[in-house]
Amino acid sequence: MLYILARTQKKKKKKERKKLRTCALMAVAGQCRQYQTTLSRLMMMMMMMAGLWLGSFVYVSRAQDPSQLSLDYYSKTCPDAQKVVRTEMECAVKEDPRNAAAILRLHFHDCFVQGCDGSVLLDDTATLKGEKTASQNVNSLIGFDLVDRIKNQLESKCPGTVSCADLLAVAARDATLLVGGPYWDVPVGRRDAKSTSLELADADIPTPHQGLVAQMTKFLEKGLSVTDLVALVGAHTIGMARCTSFRERIYGGFELTSHLDLASEALLGKLRKTCPVSGGDDKLAAMDHVTPYLFDNAFYESLVGGDGLLSSDQELYSSLIGFDTADLVKTYASDALAFFKQFSDSMVRMGNITNPVGGEVRTNCRFINT
Repeated sequence: MLYILARTQKKKKKKERKKLRTCALMAVAGQCRQYQTTLSRLMMMMMMMAGLWLGSFVYVSRAQDPSQLSLDYYSKTCPDAQKVVRTEMECAVKEDPRNAAAILRLHFHDCFVQGCDGSVLLDDTATLKGEKTASQNVNSLIGFDLVDRIKNQLESKCPGTVSCADLLAVAARDATLLVGGPYWDVPVGRRDAKSTSLELADADIPTPHQGLVAQMTKFLEKGLSVTDLVALVGAHTIGMARCTSFRERIYGGFELTSHLDLASEALLGKLRKTCPVSGGDDKLAAMDHVTPYLFDNAFYESLVGGDGLLSSDQELYSSLIGFDTADLVKTYASDALAFFKQFSDSMVRMGNITNPVGGEVRTNCRFINT
């Protein structure tokens, strides 16, 4: 009897969500039109409301022509560079699987501020305020010691040759592969920034509480697509989130999106035990509660079930305007190979975002050369 009741409630919720989406479209478009026409008008209106008329964008750093980077950039100057990175990453992931997520996160946060230029690795000095204390980085980013270890090995092999930005890009690929994810060729030849911006880090890095339009905006500003957004967020299939990043979700939106079956109820209870209403800000929970240390598509399955840990992640599937993103989530939830292929392509595209200002090759990733 309980099973039948649960099934009935589940069907009712699906009908209500469909009705809400239809009503939202009719309210904005004024009438029911063909799907593509209505969706495009809705998205245009939403972006204009947010001050995002695409024709007026001026980008400081965007996905560049891949020809400016190359696969054989170090073939003569440091032919064993990628082997060195791979060896150190193998040791690090074996020591602690969480190191894979740490490096992936560092690379992502690096690329979204001034481009992939190693600026996220810079320590504060008397004359430079780095990105490490930005709201989305402080008490969140780890893995700096691992970067130091890899850089030391590269410097002993090929002094002053391999940039910290390239180190991160290659290490992120290896991190993904070592926990079950796909392989992709990493174009290299990036330069390390000689400046950084705390303000840009606060402004440009997506937050765990943002709605779909805000997330799309930040990706579009970097020359990335909605498809890139959905695929790259799939990196949350590994890694942890702090209580402060999901407290609002588990005491609010979770029950609105979840199917609330027995498994979901148990998950919610566990999350609330981990993250109380007050206190415990540094407590952690896996963003993929099914296979937290395996790079797979279980993360998307959780979103389809309405059980995403972060509000920003669940928005990809549950947002009233997220037709395209919801379709992509469903595709990746049912087809791991499709996710792997797009993730690889999107990582290359993100890695092509470079700082247009001339840089250097740091000998120590934490400090600008003197």
